[in-house]
Amino acid sequence: MTTRCLLHVCLVLLFSTEISSRLCTMLHFQQNKVNKESLELLEKVSGNFPSQCINERAAFKPTQNVVQLPVSQKENVKVTIQEILQEIFNIFSKNLTQSAWDGTSIVRFQSGLYQQIQRLEACLRAQMEKGLTSPESEDLQLTSRRVKKYFQGIDAFLKEKQYSQCAWEIIRVEIPRCFVLIDKLTRRLSN
Repeated sequence: MTTRCLLHVCLVLLFSTEISSRLCTMLHFQQNKVNKESLELLEKVSGNFPSQCINERAAFKPTQNVVQLPVSQKENVKVTIQEILQEIFNIFSKNLTQSAWDGTSIVRFQSGLYQQIQRLEACLRAQMEKGLTSPESEDLQLTSRRVKKYFQGIDAFLKEKQYSQCAWEIIRVEIPRCFVLIDKLTRRLSN
């Protein structure tokens, strides 16, 4: 009886690893789709940038240009994309009450991010089991710190502006730059 249970567990693990591997091979197609949908939803939530926020735009000075993040090793690309998506999800899960945005579009935006984060995590788990990704690599740790620093700057800006409508609009215009980086990284996955 115990041997039979153990056999079932081994088969489930074997098939889940195989499914995760297949998800990994399709990841760049899924990521392209999520990027496109996310950008469309960000545009849709509010429309044009409010004229009353133009003067405040200069107040937001990112700590670094997110598009310039170095990711030298191909195996670290997925981890970096996952971290960026997680940080975007975290930002857009905070105090949106003053944003006056379309709630349905925000929920769809958050849902798309969450689903892709889950896919990436499953893929990364499969890669770590096979020893293809090392979370301890110096390059990955450096990139991770830079991603966190960039999003800490966004979070600090929102807090400083007390999550005002203009602060959210400025961030809504900034976040597509993250998707430019994700798109650039995603192209590396398909090569």
